Amino acid sequence: MNLPKFEHQTRKSEKGTLIFDTVRRKYVALTPEEWVRQNFIQYLIQTKKTPQSLICVEMYLNLNGMSKRSDIVVFNRHGTPALAVECKAPRIKITQAVFDQLARYNLLLRVPYLAVTNGICNIFCKYSDNAGIYSIIPDLPEYDSLE
Repeated sequence: MNLPKFEHQTRKSEKGTLIFDTVRRKYVALTPEEWVRQNFIQYLIQTKKTPQSLICVEMYLNLNGMSKRSDIVVFNRHGTPALAVECKAPRIKITQAVFDQLARYNLLLRVPYLAVTNGICNIFCKYSDNAGIYSIIPDLPEYDSLE
């Protein structure tokens, strides 16, 4: 993983291994994608100082009459979405199609920052709503700098 390590809680169930999601405050199935999501959430909380209460996991979106879910949406202190994150399993390559998925979600969210991750490759972007341009950036800003 190309994300900081974190202390996680897992347990076994009749359905397999579960991991505790500190944002949703419940155990969820530990899939490869969920492992990436939980690591990225901790990156946001521990490294970027994001308040846990301003993180939404699997936020439902209605995109052209279709129900979709954004993996992670971070809200700023004014309650406006500021960051959207698309998580993929480590075996999934980050391609233009993956980024396009997040860009479609951003038609609704209108966030200034986006991230795509498979835990190994992390791509961060800043979106200029005025120009409609996505620019690759080396890292996300600290939470207090999100617009």
